[in-house]
Amino acid sequence: MAGSNNDINVLNQSYIFDKLKKGTSPLAPIEVNDNQYTKGYYLADGIYPDWATLVKGFACPTDDPRIKFTRFQASARKNVERAFGVLQGRFHILRLAARTMSVNKMRRVMDCCIILYNMISEDQGFALSDWEEEFITEDMENRPERIPNRGRDQDVIIREIRDRTVHDQLTDDLVEHIWNLPSAFRTMNG
Repeated sequence: MAGSNNDINVLNQSYIFDKLKKGTSPLAPIEVNDNQYTKGYYLADGIYPDWATLVKGFACPTDDPRIKFTRFQASARKNVERAFGVLQGRFHILRLAARTMSVNKMRRVMDCCIILYNMISEDQGFALSDWEEEFITEDMENRPERIPNRGRDQDVIIREIRDRTVHDQLTDDLVEHIWNLPSAFRTMNG
């Protein structure tokens, strides 16, 4: 139905959140300010709900730490959008209307474009160096591949994903973490 695919409806039908709900997502645990978060998080803008797995900037930040956090969060979101723009520039199929494709086909096309882009970058010498690749993957080798479902009811998992208390705690931890970055880094990035 026209207009029914707003951001919230798309989020509720999202492949990523569907995998989280089923317990088949890759593990993405993080520790911020000595607090453990098991599901990782995704960057979002103000229209999205306050879920444990979504991190948004502040609409009207009131103090320096929140202003800095909002600036960092917006910058990271823009980097992700630029990366998708680079893929769209190289692969015309990503600029076409996707309404005629199934969700599975869209996912396969996107995966294919990312793999091809990485292969092209490697061939042109723009791939990660061995040191960078080792740094990124060293922590992943000892992790289980998927979030264990442990036979939990899907409603319990959905409540965990949508937990506003965890969202608020994660946001507070990230604000404090970014504010406490070394001063040299703080100067370079505003």
